[in-house]
Amino acid sequence: MTELKHIVKPSMVILLVMLACLSNAYADEKVVATEAYLVQPGDILEVNVWKEEGLLQEVLVRPDGGISFPLVGDFKAQGLSLEQIQKKISDSLSTYISDPVVTVSAKQLLGNRIYVIGKVNKPDQYLMTSKIDVMQALSMAGGMTPFASVNNIVILRRDNSGKQKAIEFEYGDVEDGDDLEQNIILQSGDVIVVP
Repeated sequence: MTELKHIVKPSMVILLVMLACLSNAYADEKVVATEAYLVQPGDILEVNVWKEEGLLQEVLVRPDGGISFPLVGDFKAQGLSLEQIQKKISDSLSTYISDPVVTVSAKQLLGNRIYVIGKVNKPDQYLMTSKIDVMQALSMAGGMTPFASVNNIVILRRDNSGKQKAIEFEYGDVEDGDDLEQNIILQSGDVIVVP
């Protein structure tokens, strides 16, 4: 019996050491949080209230950023995530329906656009279906014409209050692999101006 105790103790110690090593390995991994999509004017949302046939609707986010929904009324959806809109509708409906189960999904994300203008081969508005940086947007626009002033590109961006700012972009630096911080991720509504 004493021999069994001596065998069990070392094996338990080995097992505990292995578990500690594994937990440290997993602790070093970083969890990357994904940012929720924020609704923009022009997006079409589908709102469904479970067991309420009259409360299944496609809702257009108006140019002012608002939406309307029965029994809820008007509220600003621009800049909110789908989960935040879902909670807002659910909270408002709880006055009329006990424990409403609300689902909000994105039917069409037509408001998530950027614009590329000036001396590019295909100036246009472009739908962003994923995160896009400046270089990717210029590529979508077919690149620049031979007469473009590539080191004087400007990105025009409005904040939530409507105030506009200009962000300078020197293509030559980024092309050489220098000053890559300039190659920013674009936001909905950004305008890239290539003089």
